[in-house]
Amino acid sequence: MTAAAATARTPNRAPHIGLVALEARAPWEHAAALAAWPLLGHAPRGDGHPVLVLPGLGAGDATTVLLRRYLARQGFAPQPWMLGLNFGPRDGLLQALRERIAALHREHDRTVSLVGWSLGGVYARELAKLERAHVRCAVSLGSGFTGDLRATHARGFYEFVSGERIGDHALSGQLGVNPPLPTTSIYSRTDGVVAWPCSVLDEGPLAENIEVQSSHTGMGAHPAVLYALADRLAQPEGGWQPFDKSGWRRLVYA
Repeated sequence: MTAAAATARTPNRAPHIGLVALEARAPWEHAAALAAWPLLGHAPRGDGHPVLVLPGLGAGDATTVLLRRYLARQGFAPQPWMLGLNFGPRDGLLQALRERIAALHREHDRTVSLVGWSLGGVYARELAKLERAHVRCAVSLGSGFTGDLRATHARGFYEFVSGERIGDHALSGQLGVNPPLPTTSIYSRTDGVVAWPCSVLDEGPLAENIEVQSSHTGMGAHPAVLYALADRLAQPEGGWQPFDKSGWRRLVYA
């Protein structure tokens, strides 16, 4: 499904109250990841390249610990963002992240994969455009980057902590444009924070959507998300292929 088709099918408004209530399942999704830990070890293995993990709005590195531990176990070199709590694109933030990506590239002598949860996924997409020479791929989890960016229950909090209205940032007009490298959006129609049509990108030779059944706040620990993430990051550089949804995966991924 393209972004235009998603927007046409469902109005871009914040998720209804029933989906907000379903965010209470997030602790169970974390527990499910621990229960599925042995099975998740059968996901594709990494080649040791660095993966910079960017947290969501109002969150920090503590919220991505389980995700990063999983990636480390699978043979990647996950890295925290090390910039405290994510309070929006404040002055100097993108430049600091660009410098961190360049530093990781020098340190590992490998291109860097970017994984971002919610607002962190928006950063990942933009950084992939700005640092394309240093970036291998970008994966966003429950990130709103197209359509009506105000279609989120996090709008008030974002505007309070960032000091700007959603859509006013200089980069807002280009958020829906895909980076010129492998890009994946993992989203859920049962996301209780971000309207799911805002997370659907225009698919192409290097761009894809993967749908899961997850809450927004539990997405970074959901077993289906972790497996898909490992699979995407394990794609060989220069040999990227879309996510295979055949066989048993058809039962898990819409």
